[in-house]
Amino acid sequence: MDEQIKIMIVDDHEIFRSGLKMVINKLKFAKVVSEASNGKECLSILSENNLPDIVLMDIQMPEMNGIEATRAALEMYPNLKIVALTMFNEDEYVESMIDAGVKGFILKNITKEIFEKALLAINKGNNYYSEELWSFFTKRLTHEDKPSLGEDLKLTRREVEILNLLLEGLSNKEIADRLFVSERTIIGHKSNLLSKTGCKSTVHLLAYAIKNKLIEVN
Repeated sequence: MDEQIKIMIVDDHEIFRSGLKMVINKLKFAKVVSEASNGKECLSILSENNLPDIVLMDIQMPEMNGIEATRAALEMYPNLKIVALTMFNEDEYVESMIDAGVKGFILKNITKEIFEKALLAINKGNNYYSEELWSFFTKRLTHEDKPSLGEDLKLTRREVEILNLLLEGLSNKEIADRLFVSERTIIGHKSNLLSKTGCKSTVHLLAYAIKNKLIEVN
């Protein structure tokens, strides 16, 4: 890789930031260019410096949390790649972070090898969700009032294709371009998928599809 991936770390725990910075700076393809201890400081730094390629954003922080900071940052810089740093006990914030526009979730106890894979995938424009987090979602779905997969659920070949592209992290527009259809058509397919499965969001739709083996995580 000719240029290193420029990364910003936003987390209110200094020891965690220092440890993560050390791991990143040992990678040949990435380096930490800035740090912030809360969302407010993050926005201030973004407005003063060259933008990083990826922002690793903690969720629960003082002054301004990761959800608010993500929304505000993407309003100013729509192409910024923001990834949530999360723990299992923060699952109630996942939907809000996805709605805010994050490119994925990385568990704080992720291994170095998987972390490298995640950074490279995100830098290429793909979403990345820690595999353990998908397992967590699918297990949680078994305790929720979701319809079980039965003979009545019939997905078209195009719907399965769209599910796989969503899993890759492609946006509605990117999927439309890939399939040579309009963005409105993709939105219609997603609406049908949510209706068929009884899911309320894209992340639950994907977790439902994985749980019922409609698609597979590579």
